Amino acid sequence: MPSAASDSHLVLADGTVFRGRAFGARGTTVGEAVFTTTMTGYQEVLTDPSYCGQIVVMTAPEIGNVGVNASDTESVDGSGAGGKSNDPGPRLAGFVVRSASPLASNWRSEQELEQYLEGHGIVAIREIDTRKLTRHLRDHGAQNAAVGTASPDELLKAARAAPDMNGLDLVERVTPKERYEFTESRGVWGTTKKAREGLAPSERREELHVVCMDFGMKRNILRCLVDTGFRVTVVPARTSARDILALSPDGVFLSNGPGDPSAVGYAVETVRGLLGKKPLFGICLGHQLLALALGGKTYKLKFGHRGANQPVKDLATGRIEITTQNHGFCVDLDSLPKSVRSTHVHLNDGTSEGLAAPDFQAFSVQYHPEAAAGPHDSLYLFERFRESIEHAVV
Repeated sequence: MPSAASDSHLVLADGTVFRGRAFGARGTTVGEAVFTTTMTGYQEVLTDPSYCGQIVVMTAPEIGNVGVNASDTESVDGSGAGGKSNDPGPRLAGFVVRSASPLASNWRSEQELEQYLEGHGIVAIREIDTRKLTRHLRDHGAQNAAVGTASPDELLKAARAAPDMNGLDLVERVTPKERYEFTESRGVWGTTKKAREGLAPSERREELHVVCMDFGMKRNILRCLVDTGFRVTVVPARTSARDILALSPDGVFLSNGPGDPSAVGYAVETVRGLLGKKPLFGICLGHQLLALALGGKTYKLKFGHRGANQPVKDLATGRIEITTQNHGFCVDLDSLPKSVRSTHVHLNDGTSEGLAAPDFQAFSVQYHPEAAAGPHDSLYLFERFRESIEHAVV
């Protein structure tokens, strides 16, 4: 059973103190305090590798009411068949909630949230005024923080001593150590009958081979690639362009991941070495790395975009998509070469949400089309990737 609740504090690097109750593992944790506006899918948030190094504030007031289960985890290390055998668990630095439900009531629940957090060593805090904290981060920007049962003075020192997210390479913490094959589909969670039950033999398409550069990839991205008819090989972030091409892929996928994209120079070099040789598709950090490889620049947003309710406009069709997002850095649209076009923008602030480089048969989006957890508006992008490979001239 979890330990008895005790007083705990969250202290921001600017000296602002929030008092609450200890939740999950006991101790002290440091990281960048950020907020997510998603109303569902807290387990997907907990296990998304892109949150590595961050203390995540949930703006939804009631968390934990559906418990946790093995199927909803988004982290994967690929140590077993289909990448299923060894769940690395939560990847964030800390967790902040207003109200932690004392009961888990859902037919899929296998464990209560606090037990899960404690079992994985995640320090969390509850009974925080998350609305006040979110407004503070919105107005003053995401910043380092410390959470724990130590004194506020000690926590302030810890927060101020933590490394800044600018220039921080967090990919090394979450990328797999070895190459592996992934074969798991979305199964019953497929959005169509064919996705759930599989295609008839006469309907099956040629299996295409995609190599995925894993910078901190979400499991459902891999599932979506499998459902789109790809044979999926996942490689570590430091894999060279030469070694990727030696695997004879039909296309290369660039995954999401944490940290500052400009700090992952080795990945930018690899992407640059792949341009024009194989069709490319990038998501989130992969979008930013593609932009850097094409000669663009990135910068840090004040408080980022995090949540399953972010509006994006497709500039080609005028269609509005409601998307899942999780990023603190952004592509500088003005820095992109003239041969690269912006394809999607965020409706809240006009920032980059997609680009295309037709000369290199490469495209990317800043948001997450795999919908875990989140809307299904953007699943078409996986089919677009397949079509780009089928019509490839590289």
